[in-house]
Amino acid sequence: MKTSKEIAADWGISERTVLNFCKNGKIEGAYKAGKKWQIPDDAVRPVDGRVTSGNYVKSHIKERKSLPVGISDYVRAQSEYYYVDKTMMIKEFLDDKPLVSLFTRPRRFGKTLNMDMLRVFFEMSQEDTSVYFKDKAIWKCGEAYTKHQGKYPVIFLTFKDVKFDTWKATINKISALLQTEFARHSELAGSDKLASFERAYFDKVLNGKANEVELSSALENLSRMLYKHYEINPVIIIDEYDTPIQEGYSKNFYDEIIGFMRIFFSGAFKDNKYLAYGFLTGILRIAQESIFSGMNNLSVNSVLDAEYDEHFGFTYPEIHKMMDYYGILDKEDELKEWYDGYKFGDEEIYNPWSVISYISKKCVPQAYWVNTGKNEILEDVMKTASEDINEKLFSLLQGDRVIARIDQTTVYRSLSDDPANIYSILLVAGYLKPLNKELQADGSYLCEVAIPNREIASVYKSEILNFLQNVGAINKTTSNMFAESIYSNDIDMLQKSISEYVLKSVSFYDAGTEGFYHGLVLGLIAMMDNQYMVKSNRESGYGRYDISLIPRNKKMTGIIMELKYEKDLDDKELNKLADEALRQIEDKEYATEMKDEGVRDILKLGMAFSGKNVVIKAL
Repeated sequence: MKTSKEIAADWGISERTVLNFCKNGKIEGAYKAGKKWQIPDDAVRPVDGRVTSGNYVKSHIKERKSLPVGISDYVRAQSEYYYVDKTMMIKEFLDDKPLVSLFTRPRRFGKTLNMDMLRVFFEMSQEDTSVYFKDKAIWKCGEAYTKHQGKYPVIFLTFKDVKFDTWKATINKISALLQTEFARHSELAGSDKLASFERAYFDKVLNGKANEVELSSALENLSRMLYKHYEINPVIIIDEYDTPIQEGYSKNFYDEIIGFMRIFFSGAFKDNKYLAYGFLTGILRIAQESIFSGMNNLSVNSVLDAEYDEHFGFTYPEIHKMMDYYGILDKEDELKEWYDGYKFGDEEIYNPWSVISYISKKCVPQAYWVNTGKNEILEDVMKTASEDINEKLFSLLQGDRVIARIDQTTVYRSLSDDPANIYSILLVAGYLKPLNKELQADGSYLCEVAIPNREIASVYKSEILNFLQNVGAINKTTSNMFAESIYSNDIDMLQKSISEYVLKSVSFYDAGTEGFYHGLVLGLIAMMDNQYMVKSNRESGYGRYDISLIPRNKKMTGIIMELKYEKDLDDKELNKLADEALRQIEDKEYATEMKDEGVRDILKLGMAFSGKNVVIKAL
């Protein structure tokens, strides 16, 4: 390898030109090591594209493939786009051969593309579909694996778009999906290996005339008919099986969808002697509703399991290879900060949707994942969270870690039964990552959890702000005024912003504890840019302060807040209560911790609340 200076001398051009070539990905094989570019000894000088004698010089750089943004068709993705090879998932499956496998991962982590890959690999076809795998990793594994290619009838359904407001619309959509899948197996319509009642049932589903009860047996019946026709047990693949269940929870037809799915999946996967293998994907494992009751042949692979941990999302070697291909290795640190941080099993994982969106948008970092669907889960969290949980959510936003019990069989409606289930749902849905985990006797895990990256932190902030706006508790003007007053240490503006906030909030919530106001102030702080480390209810000096804002830049002013609350105080009494809060900061020496952190300029705030009234005093 040579340096940019050495290459510049070899090519007879300026080092600056060489550096520009490197930054723009015009020198194949060049990469950045620390602050210096390393360039292959045999690198070919690119044509720089500048105008010469009135003509544009054409570049000889090979054309790079586009990234598959929103492409879940395996054949198209691997042939027309840059494809990250996940075919070793097939080897891992064939080594163990579980009868039914459930993969739970957050949305947009490659579940549908992987399931379509399995479909193309296993499904018998008049076309030679082996051509789509011969240059992939699975084909190098030998005949023990390749002999399964193209050998099975396959039933494939994806429920990712079954998102409707009513049960009637939902069952109509499921009926339409079954029509399409039955049509893919049109050879059964005239099969002389089927009984007349089976052909009649096939025609009924195909023509959209089957009722709800008949549809609930569709997978069981279709698998039996395929076996009878081909004398080969079929593979059944169900993608995003829990999407209609989540909609049922949100739109109040939960009992109907659960009742249907219990029969639908039981017929397909429980004691189905015609089944070769079954695959399901989703976000949650829905177990408590007994959809999979008694299914002892189900192998569950969640974000906490080591099995299949590298097959959903991108690993670092895959990211490095991709960024080298596109000539953007200098963006690795930014990409990691924004989209890395997930932990599936033992593997560090990048969000694949966000990575390919980031590269496709010329490396502009922003929250791409948030735009791929509604964040109903976070909305439900905000509606049901207790004071303690809200405080922990706000501390997570500031980079803290929280200890939580993670139950992988938690379901959406359990949020109202036990708000502590919030952490389980946030983890499996991709809003938290497990840093350490310890298996408990009941099968749950005790985990230390944190927010994975900057993208998810921005999602939290936007969703929390949207929630507060929707209930009328806050608007952006108030939020911005609060942030500006903190940065400028303007006490009058701070009191005005909090007064406005409290005035609106108390109209929607039952105020009456110091913890209530504590949560409101933490909510405002959560809306700010991440220039402070926020700590709450921590020991310092001779006691426990309420809130401290420790600046990341130690030249900025640190802030300590002590909050007091009493009922029915007049203005004079409220002022005295604020003075009492300030004295407590001084007497208990709450500034000790911040001084130890190297902060010398510290603003002390005493906040007194009574109903809709607030007084803030500073020292």
